[in-house]
Amino acid sequence: MITMKDIVREGHPSLTKVAQQVDIPITEEEKQLLKDMLTFLRNSQDEEIAKKYKLRAGVGLAAPQLGVEKQMFTVYYVDENEKVHEYALVNPKIVSHSVEKTFLPTGEGCLSVDREIEGYVPRYSRITVKAFDMDNNPVKLRLKGYLAIVFQHEIDHLNGIMFYDHINKENPFHIPDNAKPLD
Repeated sequence: MITMKDIVREGHPSLTKVAQQVDIPITEEEKQLLKDMLTFLRNSQDEEIAKKYKLRAGVGLAAPQLGVEKQMFTVYYVDENEKVHEYALVNPKIVSHSVEKTFLPTGEGCLSVDREIEGYVPRYSRITVKAFDMDNNPVKLRLKGYLAIVFQHEIDHLNGIMFYDHINKENPFHIPDNAKPLD
């Protein structure tokens, strides 16, 4: 079981490197890692389990956050309508995006960052992502709003980019052109 001790923190070299493409079909080990990553996210959002194992809640986890420099990430998010959004993806690429941008008014956080970092992180409002799932099937996802933000955060991890790299250094609360806060 993955716990917080398995997640590398700021300063770890795998967080600033571009992760390697994964060969398709993926190996059984890679598939198991994706399953374990999803289990961590589910557990981190379960109050009892999270408390028992001292897990910080997360909605996304990228392989580089575990020191595994491969283009893989998972997302587990239950929306306001109780709909479960669960993804385990390999070699994800943003193939198109909106001109319009958005940001979380409360800022972003990260399981690999143990400090509060204030500021707006501009993201595309809508994105289209192509990737492979755990069963080696090609997938194409059109995402908007919160899920689009989460996916961009995780894809950044695969490219050695941290969320705070997007924050305006001179004015952390600067609202970029074409950007609106996510409701």
